[in-house]
Amino acid sequence: MSENKQQIEITVPQKSIALAIVLTLLFGPLGLLYSTVLGAVIMTIITLLLFFVGGFLITWPICVIWAYIAVKKHNKKTIIENI
Repeated sequence: MSENKQQIEITVPQKSIALAIVLTLLFGPLGLLYSTVLGAVIMTIITLLLFFVGGFLITWPICVIWAYIAVKKHNKKTIIENI
C-alpha cells in the first residue's frame, strides 16, 4: 500500500520597507504597528511620557529607524524559513 503524504507550505508575505517608513513618518509610534506591535507599544508609552517636554522630536526618528530594522529582520526571517 502506498501512503499519500501531502506537504503543506505556509508562506508569510514580506513587508514593505517603504511603507513602514512612510507610516512611521506620518504616525510616529502608531505607524510601528505595521512593523512590530511590541515596538509600537513601547514607543507609544515613551512618546506619551515625553510629549510635554518635546520628547516626541527624539522618539519620532527612533520609530522610523526601529521600523526599518524590524521590517528587515522580518523579511530576512521569512526568506530563511522558506528555504
